[in-house]
Amino acid sequence: MIPNFNDFPNSAPSSTLNPSRPAPITGGGVTLFIALYEYDARTEDDLSFQKGEKFHIINNTEGDWWEARSLDTGKSGYIPSNYVAPVDSIQAEEWYFGKMGRKDAERQLLAQDNPRGTFLIRESETTKGAYSLSVRDWDDAKGDHVKHYKIRKLDNGGYYITTRTQFDTVQELVEHYTGQCSNDGLCCYLTKACPNATPQTMGLGRDAWEIARETLQLNRKLGQGCFGDVWMGMWNGTTKVAVKTLKPGTMSPEAFLDEAQIMKRLRHDKLVQLYAVVSEEPIYIITEFMTQGSLLDFLKDGDGRNLKLPQLVDMAAQIAAGMAYIERMNYIHRDLRAANILVGDSLVCKIADFGLARLIEDNEYTARQGAKFPIKWTAPEAALYGKFTIKSDVWSFGILLTELITKGRVPYPGMNNREVLEQVERGYRMPCPQGCPASLHELMVQCWRKDPDERHTFEYLQSFLEDYFTATEPQYQPGENL
Repeated sequence: MIPNFNDFPNSAPSSTLNPSRPAPITGGGVTLFIALYEYDARTEDDLSFQKGEKFHIINNTEGDWWEARSLDTGKSGYIPSNYVAPVDSIQAEEWYFGKMGRKDAERQLLAQDNPRGTFLIRESETTKGAYSLSVRDWDDAKGDHVKHYKIRKLDNGGYYITTRTQFDTVQELVEHYTGQCSNDGLCCYLTKACPNATPQTMGLGRDAWEIARETLQLNRKLGQGCFGDVWMGMWNGTTKVAVKTLKPGTMSPEAFLDEAQIMKRLRHDKLVQLYAVVSEEPIYIITEFMTQGSLLDFLKDGDGRNLKLPQLVDMAAQIAAGMAYIERMNYIHRDLRAANILVGDSLVCKIADFGLARLIEDNEYTARQGAKFPIKWTAPEAALYGKFTIKSDVWSFGILLTELITKGRVPYPGMNNREVLEQVERGYRMPCPQGCPASLHELMVQCWRKDPDERHTFEYLQSFLEDYFTATEPQYQPGENL
């Protein structure tokens, strides 16, 4: 199924890091832009810049990379468009995180070293043109937690959290609640903007899609599978990347290139970003590099061995969020399991290898019964009849949940592939793993319903898992003394 690319959301976090608001500057009636992050040029056409540099945009018609001239250095070149924002706009504020969900806001704010009063502002998920304020708080009963406030918009364009205190701009609202002796109706006064990591660029560079093999240096093998290896590497001597090398004959280069055109347009912060390809055999797939490797290895042999249930459920919620995006885009993963999830810093999880399984031409794999085929993760209708849908991905997600809870144990322990296929057809389902809450096992069983239409959507799975420990809490706090 082909996604509709006419209305493609740009899901890269539009978070920003500009410490002080400069006065508005325009050049001949043209809006000037300011750098939110620093950037080191990767090619001769790129422009290196420091955070806070101002630019005149020469050409912004080529999508993700804009031609710009720095007012600080006078140099011209291409810059990643998601690294800049109009001077004096809300996007240029260090506390503005743009399109971000409630759960991701909580993840960022609850990261270590953020004091009480650390905050961010994001687009409202429910009200167009409005915003949400998310603040890290602490009390004896709950310890560290996050409170969310709606920033409502007045008909005349002003903003307020409590009706008695109104502001012309969101910036004025933030100034009012920052460093106050009184919190004026909030849980606490705002102390500092939430730190935010530099985002991934959209691709390696302006024209860096099909790249030459010689531009890649493979430095360290990270893993190997039936169809190839994964390496940590460098592109152009400048950029750390992950490189998946496919054994010749694994798939048709033409079919792969067609599919890769779709895959590179799938952009979400819970999907590993496809950067570039080497399209002659052996095919190379170049993606963003994830520091902790595969979720499977992380759970079995890495720091994941010590994770507790809240962290495991949060990782499951992240994976469900990425799959909910794939669901919205009418795409199918086909090979969802812990080995195909990658882990970064701060327990960030991203989905990898989406869509690749369809292209594999190995007979032992396409017959769906050889040792190379992941029977234990595959829904019966897909394993028996080749009916892969987003609902067969939901089945696989239920199996992945068992991998999380058991720290990477192979599903259906003690059973071979043939036995699994036969037993599942007869109605057998894995029992509740040791230490797994009954409500979470019930969710797994619902993912394994025989009728695909009776399985949950990923949208439901995401909301269930995100709210797993907070189902009784109100989503938004009222400002006090309204």
